Amino acid sequence: MNRRDLLKLPAVAGVLQATGLPVAGSPANVPASEPKRAHSNCDVAAYYWPAYHDEPLWRPFFRGTEGEWEIIRNAKPKWEGHNQPRVPLWGFEDESDPRVMAKKIRAAAAHSVNVLVFDWYWFQQASFLEKTIDEGFLKAENNHLVRFYLMWANHDATTLWDLRRSAKNEVIWPGSVDRKNFDAVAERVIEKYFHHPSYYRIEGKPVFSIYDVSNLIQGLGGIDPTRRALEAFDRRVRNAGLPGVHLQAILWSRIPSGQEAVGVAGKQLTQRDVVKELGFQSLTNYQWVHLASPKENNGDYLNWAEAATAQWEKWSTEFGIPYFPHVSTGWDTNSRFVEAHREVATNTTPASFAAYLCKARRYAERYLKTKLITVNSWNEWSEGSYLEPDMRNGFGYLDAVKKVMSGEWDF
Repeated sequence: MNRRDLLKLPAVAGVLQATGLPVAGSPANVPASEPKRAHSNCDVAAYYWPAYHDEPLWRPFFRGTEGEWEIIRNAKPKWEGHNQPRVPLWGFEDESDPRVMAKKIRAAAAHSVNVLVFDWYWFQQASFLEKTIDEGFLKAENNHLVRFYLMWANHDATTLWDLRRSAKNEVIWPGSVDRKNFDAVAERVIEKYFHHPSYYRIEGKPVFSIYDVSNLIQGLGGIDPTRRALEAFDRRVRNAGLPGVHLQAILWSRIPSGQEAVGVAGKQLTQRDVVKELGFQSLTNYQWVHLASPKENNGDYLNWAEAATAQWEKWSTEFGIPYFPHVSTGWDTNSRFVEAHREVATNTTPASFAAYLCKARRYAERYLKTKLITVNSWNEWSEGSYLEPDMRNGFGYLDAVKKVMSGEWDF
């Protein structure tokens, strides 16, 4: 079956029945003991949005103490057939509880998701939403079953996080930092996370991903001071007894180019130049919406996927460093807005997602020494992009990962 043929498949429940996937979860989907991972030579890294617990800085945005679960729980459909609300099969659980996180870890490991990439924040000279890692993941008794690394989500925090003010899209806290705060970030992640035995490494180096390269350059004052800051970060990691840091950049328009990237002897830089000047060692994406618009592709998941993945082979040669392929499961941010937003991916099914995960697996097997695939996401419920089981698809997306990584599915 080719990817276009997937459009001819019946609705989600029919797809799941036809492919042998469970329509709803059962205890068998989350083993009580340590699961055996499906055979795969690829690492599957799912981004983790740590927004579903009590966080003091959240409190101006939400009435209760459950974080973004509040808007997920109260979301309404805004047109006929709109898939809202999205209801988690496991309920609205507190991810900072290590028992809750242990269940997530078991489910991930049992379905070939063997890396979690935690969105990590630094606002107002302090960390933010860190409790999920510190209290949840690191205190879970089975955190050895999956590895993890950090993506510094150094974007501006805006009123998109506040349903009452979301239409304004105003900056609450800037994501850019000066050198003093950059050094504080470096010291914190090295001391708290890089030495953990489950921290993900490439060639022995702990991986540290940076979401917004433009914000990084802006805060540090240009290309040259940013390069010096990153070089100092690497030296600090080496002084801590590790072989250096593997810097990973998120590839999208926030890697500046042209006039925006002037900074080395007056030269206007391309994105490749910026990546090279700053010493990044790999690239991946965070979300397909950064690369292609669902709306401009008629909302259709397969059209959107084709547009978003069209440049993989070009990127593999253009930048001179590894590009790790990325697959997104969907896109719908309506739970964050009072008004309707039509920028939504439609015809999303586990089978359609699996087709592009197959494409990513084949790319990784062909081009990459370290065979890493990133997925958006484990739990971006407010953006309609998640692997976690819900009441609509059950464990369909997780089972799709397992079937693709085991070779059982190969579209």
